[in-house]
Amino acid sequence: APEVPDQLKFTAKTVDGKDLNGADLAGKPVVLWFWAPWCPKCQREAPGMAAASKEHSGKVTFLGVAAQDKIPAMQQFVQKYNLQSFQHVADEDSAVWKRFGVTAQPAYAFIDASGKVDIVTSQLSEQDLKQRLSTLA
Repeated sequence: APEVPDQLKFTAKTVDGKDLNGADLAGKPVVLWFWAPWCPKCQREAPGMAAASKEHSGKVTFLGVAAQDKIPAMQQFVQKYNLQSFQHVADEDSAVWKRFGVTAQPAYAFIDASGKVDIVTSQLSEQDLKQRLSTLA
């Protein structure tokens, strides 16, 4: 079994009410995107994240982690920006954010197949994101 980084040892509900076990993501490249529905930067980033998740489909697992709001607002955000191509955690109590040391959005965690975790707590340009994804996959 792959090495499971401590940060992925969580269980959560997705915005559509499914159970998600973070440990299941271990062993392949993963990108976590930390967002909030009301955040203007996140709104601007959403189309790029949707496109990137489709482009890297089958190679990199994308997971959104939404916090600082209620589930209906999170669901509206996912629908409005067509983010259904990947799952999103409804992190209402910010527990997953805390596991990754994230306090503000947008932020990202890049986890490679060996379990190395790289956390970025500032906004990435689309170019930076592409660069990181190409080295991850």
